Amino acid sequence: ARSRTVGELLAPTSPFDKKCGRENWTVAFAPDGSYFAWSQGHRIVKLVPWSQCLNNFLLHGTKNVANSVSTRLSRQNSESGQKNKPCEHIIDCGDIVWSLAFGSSVPEKQSRCVNIEWHRFKFGQDQLLLATGLNNGRIKIWDVYTGKLLLNLMDHTEVVRDLTFAPDGSLILVSASRDKTLRVWDLKDDGNMMKVLRGHQNWVYGCAFSPDSSILCSVGASKAVFLWDMDKYSMIRKLEGHHNDVVACEFSPDGALLATASYDTRVYVWDPYIGVILMEFGHLFPPPTPIFAGGANDRWVRSVSFSHDGLHIASLADDKMVRFWRIDEEFPVQVAPLNNGLCCTFSTDGSVLAAGQDGSVYFWATPRQVSSLQHLCRMAIRRVMPTSQVKNLPVPSKVVEFLCYHI
Repeated sequence: ARSRTVGELLAPTSPFDKKCGRENWTVAFAPDGSYFAWSQGHRIVKLVPWSQCLNNFLLHGTKNVANSVSTRLSRQNSESGQKNKPCEHIIDCGDIVWSLAFGSSVPEKQSRCVNIEWHRFKFGQDQLLLATGLNNGRIKIWDVYTGKLLLNLMDHTEVVRDLTFAPDGSLILVSASRDKTLRVWDLKDDGNMMKVLRGHQNWVYGCAFSPDSSILCSVGASKAVFLWDMDKYSMIRKLEGHHNDVVACEFSPDGALLATASYDTRVYVWDPYIGVILMEFGHLFPPPTPIFAGGANDRWVRSVSFSHDGLHIASLADDKMVRFWRIDEEFPVQVAPLNNGLCCTFSTDGSVLAAGQDGSVYFWATPRQVSSLQHLCRMAIRRVMPTSQVKNLPVPSKVVEFLCYHI
């Protein structure tokens, strides 16, 4: 089945625009669904109110040139009254933007830093932050409501390829870089760097937190998937199985599954707690053997995203297709065409998939299917206990089997 197009945001182009540098490496939705951000290329990040964006799609059809909305706010305007009415921003980051992440604070969540007597910044509940990872290794932190630059984090020596905030509202930020490291920053402690995670032998492409913020997954220019304990900042295990660089990863909403995308033309769905592959989604048939999977082909998978129903996964590949998969079926349930797709993510409510390509963004309605009772039970129980505890429940073995994800 073909996916229904919801809309598109087209980057403005001039006759003399250089095609190089217009790649859209990253798209992101705010945790509360209020804003959508993407890198337009040439140092520019665009922030738009998501509800306004959807209304424009409904009013004017699917096409929407990104600069058409007139309610743009200047970066100098920091009046708090603007927070009630989301405004569009254009942010010039000063260098090519490779990664974006939204972060919002929970005031009661304490900083992990011991010295918390005095801080330059007091990030409150009404604040929404945007982190941008740049080509020169810097990370810039912006106030989404005002468009103001708040912090400039400098420690990486190479491109900051990916960023992710801990979902628990602690404002812990993790950055993945081509300098082969991951760095952990505490924005509640004025952005001080807390830890360097070393283990990757090559570029680090991506990182993702588990929903409870206890585990970090990182992937890079090697065949291994790394899992880190974020309480002890130590490596838990490596997941081995891919045959080429692993470029993207994301946990399921219940934290029980991990999806990874690789240049070996496959997306794997893992049980990260025991390191077993539960599902394989192939983008090339027959799949390449290990000796050929390391070479160039037109099926490299670029991005993967887990839907909020925990039932669907979206993937982008070099064969100019977006695919929607169910975690229990081996063939896509929906597809859509997209040239040069580089990144994708589901909206906060899970109803829309956004995918970036050459400075523009395209949106599709996500598959709507009724989850089975088994799937709903699996997700519900993992809200209160991790997979390891599910297996030790004092209930009949058939019930435990019913509550576990299987190969």
